Amino acid sequence: MNNFLKAAVLSLSAAALVLPTFGTAQAGDHDDAWAAGAVGLVTGTLIGGAIASQPRYSEPVYIDPEPEYYEQRPVYQPRPVYRARPAYRQVVVDSYDLEPWTPAWYRYCSQRYRSFDAESGTFVGYDGRSHFCTAG
Repeated sequence: MNNFLKAAVLSLSAAALVLPTFGTAQAGDHDDAWAAGAVGLVTGTLIGGAIASQPRYSEPVYIDPEPEYYEQRPVYQPRPVYRARPAYRQVVVDSYDLEPWTPAWYRYCSQRYRSFDAESGTFVGYDGRSHFCTAG
């Protein structure tokens, strides 16, 4: 389809170049019109044939002869380092019947919940919401 389009365009351009060179046809000069049409047809056929006979360019294809295998590099893995854990003093607080906002309540809630906010008395639960610390 692409070659056909090229040939048609070149035929029309050749005819557009050739036809104005002929004079205007008189009432009895039908032979000149036929001659101009024949010249345009021949010119278009010659140019279209020349375009169609052009060799096509194709991309070169690279084929890898054989894959090369390399030895895998060693993976660095650090050795574990053992450190003694600091001993924290466990404070046991009876959680029953603690009144909010007392020192024992603060102590219990801050030990029980890592996200305890002492100003609001709340902690962030696993659901992502804030909950009021109730000791009991």
